[in-house]
This record gives sequence, C-alpha cells and structure tokens, in this order.
Amino acid sequence: MSDLDALLERLPEAAKDLKLNVKAVLGESSLTAAQTWGTAVASAIAADHPDLQRAITEAARGRVEAAVLDDAVAAASLMGMNNVLYRFRHMVPGYDQIPARLRMQRLGKPASNRVDLELFSLAVSAIHGCETCVRAHEKVVLEGGLSQQQVFDSVRIAAVMHGAAVALRAAG
Repeated sequence: MSDLDALLERLPEAAKDLKLNVKAVLGESSLTAAQTWGTAVASAIAADHPDLQRAITEAARGRVEAAVLDDAVAAASLMGMNNVLYRFRHMVPGYDQIPARLRMQRLGKPASNRVDLELFSLAVSAIHGCETCVRAHEKVVLEGGLSQQQVFDSVRIAAVMHGAAVALRAAG
C-alpha cells in the first residue's frame, strides 16, 4: 500500500467522496503527467496538511522529473507570498500604484517549463482565493497553448487537494 493509499484510508466516512475524487483527478485528466502531479504537489503544499503534502509528493516521485517537483514548490511558495499581497490590493483601493518590490524571478526561469509553472501557480492562487492572480495566471497559460479544459482540470485538482486536507484535519 502506498503512502497516498494509506493516507486516503484515514479520511472519515463522511469524506468518502474526497477519497474517490483524489483518485479520479489524479487518474483522469486532460493534463500531462507533469501538469497533473505538479499541480497536485503545489496544491497539497498550499492546502497546508503535511501528511497530504508528503504522500502526494512521494506519489509524484518516479512519475515526473525532479524539475517538476521543484517548480511545484516554487509555485506554492511564491503564491503563498503573492496571493496575500495581491488580495490586499484587490480588497483595499489605493495601493495598486505602490511597487510590490517582491522578488519573483523564478516565474520567468522555471526548472521545467513556464506554462506548467504558471499552471501550478494558478491552482495555488485558486486555493488562496486571489482573483487577481488567478486571472493573470489563467491568461498566461491560455496564451501558452493550454485549453480551458486543462485550466479547469488544474483547478479541480486544487479543489480536491484542499478538500482532502480539510477532511484530514477534521479526522484529527
């Protein structure tokens, strides 16, 4: 039994749908393996459940290159910073002209590829509820050749990872 299977067994009966959904979104998607697992890892990090993060990352190893996992960590980390700043700017008028002065060069220099890093960032931004960032990353991935279905599948993965983290915290 894999770490991920063992973790899914810890989900309470009330969250049975999440167990099925985790398997479905990781197995049935319009995304490549790198996009699926990179999104899952970035989303598990953003969902802030260490056991889920470990299990998803371990499941991704061997399925994707290390560069994809590195980009997933970069996306979760950078969006952990950016989503706070840009949500604030969105909520409180008058701050959009002040320079952010935050280093984000990694977005332009991914370890794997730029469109995938942007896709991972989109998923994390959806979890954090940053409309400005979601719209910006969606624009880049669509211009980069991905379809609306691929964007939606990425957000489905993010939603399921977040839900699984919530259910695992509820289970104690």
